[in-house]
Amino acid sequence: MSNKIGFLAVFALVISSQIGSGIFMLPISLAPYGIYSLISWVISGFGAISLALVFALLCAKFPETGGPHVYVKHAFGPTAAFFIGWTYWASSWVGSTAVAVASIGYLAPLFHNDVQSIRLLLETTLILVIMLINLRGITTVGHVELLLMIAKIAILFAIPIAALFFFNGNNFIVSEEVSNLTVSQIFARSSLLTLWCFIGLETVTASAGSVHDPSRTIPRAIVLGTFSVAIIYFINSLAIMGLINGNHLANSEAPYVDAIKIVLPGNWYLIVSVIAFIVSVSSLNAWFLADGQVALGLAKDKLMPQFFAKRNRHNAPFCGIIINTLGILALLILTSSENFAKQVTSIIDVAVVSYLFVYLACCLAFFKVIIQERNYCKFLIGGVAIFFCCWIIYETPINTLLMSSLFPLSGTFIYLFWYHKSIKRSS
Repeated sequence: MSNKIGFLAVFALVISSQIGSGIFMLPISLAPYGIYSLISWVISGFGAISLALVFALLCAKFPETGGPHVYVKHAFGPTAAFFIGWTYWASSWVGSTAVAVASIGYLAPLFHNDVQSIRLLLETTLILVIMLINLRGITTVGHVELLLMIAKIAILFAIPIAALFFFNGNNFIVSEEVSNLTVSQIFARSSLLTLWCFIGLETVTASAGSVHDPSRTIPRAIVLGTFSVAIIYFINSLAIMGLINGNHLANSEAPYVDAIKIVLPGNWYLIVSVIAFIVSVSSLNAWFLADGQVALGLAKDKLMPQFFAKRNRHNAPFCGIIINTLGILALLILTSSENFAKQVTSIIDVAVVSYLFVYLACCLAFFKVIIQERNYCKFLIGGVAIFFCCWIIYETPINTLLMSSLFPLSGTFIYLFWYHKSIKRSS
């Protein structure tokens, strides 16, 4: 029991898994939409909360380690669960790599923007530190995440509150390109941007086996945490867009740096580097925990080799954590070239789409469960969640959808040469 975490640590993980480096760059993408962007936050927040309710109810029904693949397994069987689990795990490697790169990138001003020569060394050091924290077990991860969450929330409320003193409604400018769109197109495109920021709301379900009373603790933390994240995003977007003229914001490279320069002239803007670093590291720590727990859950369900189920004396799945670390380090080395890093950015976009397919599979599993239980009052929750997933997939370019299929296809080799054969042997 000493190796299990409670509500506050789970709540911190929910927030940290959703609020990452994207919060500092999203105002640039939303600037052309002006006041419409605030409405898009409400729309995407509503969709995210519906997804949070789906995962909360699924976790209450199946409080097992592993996350999304657990729910698909109970609804559609082990083969579908294998591909969902593999897709989720493989996608998270790319996401963790991107967060690591962004984390160190935010420290560039502290090195007088001359960080390129030691970037790979700093990224590697960061990954190894996060690995060591996770090898100490989930209680250590939870304590670290709780401290980082307190710092993160304090920072992400302090900056917008200060910015609100300089608020100017005339700074919300709808660009000419956006004004030529229909209202439906405006909300569809802006909501697509904002909904990306809630990716990761389900990661804590992967650690259900390491949580006190998971059927109650995790659902409460997911719903309350996602609601809190929606408020934080909305307030920050409102403050930054009300502080900086829309035309300038759309061309900014670092909107929070520009905001600090307006609110606190001088070198105070350097604090944004530390803020962004803390926020990104917090997100990376949460994702690292989820990666190890997903591999552990897959192994416990005999969907992955059994060495992934091995734990150290701190009850941490050390094989999964170490392999996850090696995979991320390999990607960091491959992306150390500037040109190649730009190519990986497009791969990350594809990884995000693959998460949507995982969400959709879980929503369909949720539908099957409530049909079997004949609990039709929950149909509305599942219907809204499925609508949002399908809406985003529909609005995604076909080439991105085709590229996203590489994640489940990459698991075909393991399925044919290990999993499929292991099923035959056991039968």
